[in-house]
Amino acid sequence: MSFVDRRLETRPSNGEAPFALHEVFFSRTDDRGVIQAGNYVFKRVANYEWDELIGAPHKVIRHPDMPKGVFQLFWDTLKAGDSIGAYVKNKAKDGLYYWVFAVVIPCKGGFLSARIRPSSKLFEEVKLAYSQMLQAENNAGLDPEESSEQLLQWIREKGFENYHQFATHALSEELLSRDVNLEKPKDPKITDLRKMLSNAETLVTETQGLVKDFDAMHTIPHNLRVIASRIEPSGGPVTVLSQNYGAMSREMSDWFAAHVMGENSNFNTIKLAVTNSLFVEGMARILNECDAQLKTERRGLGKIDMESERQILSDLVKNETDRAHKGVEEVDHEAERIMRACQVMHRQFLGLSSTRVLCKIESARLPESGETLSDIIDQLGVFQERISRRLDNITKLSNEIRMMEH
Repeated sequence: MSFVDRRLETRPSNGEAPFALHEVFFSRTDDRGVIQAGNYVFKRVANYEWDELIGAPHKVIRHPDMPKGVFQLFWDTLKAGDSIGAYVKNKAKDGLYYWVFAVVIPCKGGFLSARIRPSSKLFEEVKLAYSQMLQAENNAGLDPEESSEQLLQWIREKGFENYHQFATHALSEELLSRDVNLEKPKDPKITDLRKMLSNAETLVTETQGLVKDFDAMHTIPHNLRVIASRIEPSGGPVTVLSQNYGAMSREMSDWFAAHVMGENSNFNTIKLAVTNSLFVEGMARILNECDAQLKTERRGLGKIDMESERQILSDLVKNETDRAHKGVEEVDHEAERIMRACQVMHRQFLGLSSTRVLCKIESARLPESGETLSDIIDQLGVFQERISRRLDNITKLSNEIRMMEH
């Protein structure tokens, strides 16, 4: 036994249970949360014998410092068939505690939980948030549903739309912090996906600006028609131009409805696709580390059929790795769709430029209203330039996302 192994096997009388940063442990439960299997690191850290763990509810290691709202969110997510990542404080048999960042994945007959030791700066913030949740549960009588809503409110205040986005960020933070503290190169896949997510978030911001600018342009066809009515019959060409502009404006509105607005728009879809891909990539990495560690363990594992457990873990690794690969393909597809949509919008603006030139000619021909008409044309030019610039930025960001994948 090495010096490190001896240090990990030696337990203090109080405080934190020995759990090294490089270690990974797992446990598998049935769909009711009853423990079916685990690896040696899990047994050692929890300080139970195998016959005490196998067949016991997983909450046997639950620490009283954990707010019930976290587990409410846990089970709501798992029962919906989704995976989840979360910070959890556990209690060993001898009263020591240990923190983990756990990813829990539905598997045949139940769930598999793989855990690493958290070390990021975010972890310290979460501990404070949990203590506030627990205080609210104990002092204000919050039930688990209300407590979980308090956690979601805290997450929203940090700028995340939902728990899945937060868990994805936390998982990537922990993996990158783990690399730094173990003096390893930062995971290139996680790093690239984080950059892609940042680009996807910037895409959403640019899109919101695009919508705002476009909404401000909606008054221009009306203003053109008002001017045309004042200067009839000489304003006939202006009327025609306002009608042409109105038609193009409606086509652009249809473009926004199809590509920008709503939950299933290209822009919302790409952010979700990158988020999912990042979460699955992180999950696959932890499972891979767990699988590698399990293959090196030689200690007794009670009555657990470890060959069967290795196969379950190996299958999960393959499934999640395949999901990560498909996720990247989906991101590529969405980025390409955005680039094509922007090309269509650029073509619309070429038509708009022609209309603006014709309006400029008309304003010169109609001196009695030329100044007003010229003001509208200049306003149109400002909006057009601003929107074209946003479209260029969106195309650039989408192209960067695609380049990272290849």
